[in-house]
Amino acid sequence: MNVLVTGGAGYIGSHAISMLADRGHNTVCIDNLVKGHKELVRDCTLYEDNISDKALVKKIFNQHKIDAVMHFAAYSLVGESVKEPLIYYRNNVSNTLSLIEAMLESGVDKFIYSSSAGVYGEPDEIPITEGAKLSPTNPYGKTKIMVEEILKDFDRAYNLKFVSLRYFNAAGAHPDATIGEDHNPETHLIPLVLDVALGRRNAITIYGDDWPTRDRTCIRDYIHVCDLIDAHILALSHLAEGGASDIFNLGNGRGYTVKDVIDSVSSVTGCPIPTKIGPRRPGDPAVLVASSEKITKKLGWNPRFKSLEDIIETAWSWHKRRFG
Repeated sequence: MNVLVTGGAGYIGSHAISMLADRGHNTVCIDNLVKGHKELVRDCTLYEDNISDKALVKKIFNQHKIDAVMHFAAYSLVGESVKEPLIYYRNNVSNTLSLIEAMLESGVDKFIYSSSAGVYGEPDEIPITEGAKLSPTNPYGKTKIMVEEILKDFDRAYNLKFVSLRYFNAAGAHPDATIGEDHNPETHLIPLVLDVALGRRNAITIYGDDWPTRDRTCIRDYIHVCDLIDAHILALSHLAEGGASDIFNLGNGRGYTVKDVIDSVSSVTGCPIPTKIGPRRPGDPAVLVASSEKITKKLGWNPRFKSLEDIIETAWSWHKRRFG
């Protein structure tokens, strides 16, 4: 298939381009490079522009005979979304609506959406299923719900078929260490702890040590980025075969505390990791752990990187190559 990957110069999008090519798909990327890295886009036509440029997007659809869109072009910093909600609603909702409108006008009817566990907020039950209450604690999570509602309405009205993937904490890097995680600013825990191991930071800040968890630090469900893209490709095949629109969680189903991650990084790297305690961040839930039973049953998804150490080892190989 011919697939447009939006945000393809970013962490997850660059892995999507690489793995789609490995499976025999043709890819085209659009990324404004505000947060992405041009050098991570391999063997793919790159358009340096914004998805809000509807005329360009329609030109890409027609020129490259695009069959489907994988949409990763979103801002995703929870704290930033609380401080600057305007840019999150504009980029994550308004620009996405422009992209979907271009799809409708060009006859492109398959959409794989990068959603988030942030739609759940502080969950009532663990593990979290797709039927759990949606109650995001920050504007970032709210933008993801808004787009999902748009997609449901457009499926009913225009027969636009979609799969929305609500993933938990994406982590790790491609096993060949040629692409990986490089955000500016970096906010994700594993690369931050790896920075300490490399001596790029003096210590890792633990945001709150008074959470209602077994060691008083937040718990998260970490999923390897390649497992995540496997699910996107299964979703693409599902829609190509005439499957119905659907929403799935993506996680390993096991929660790790911040201290678990720090200990695992120390074990993998052989480096001590100094820590310090900071205040809780606004919008952070205490525990987020997924049930991925639905996608396992419906699409046959089965993550390959099931242990935290396996995930961290791939991230460490990339981190040393990129920053060492």
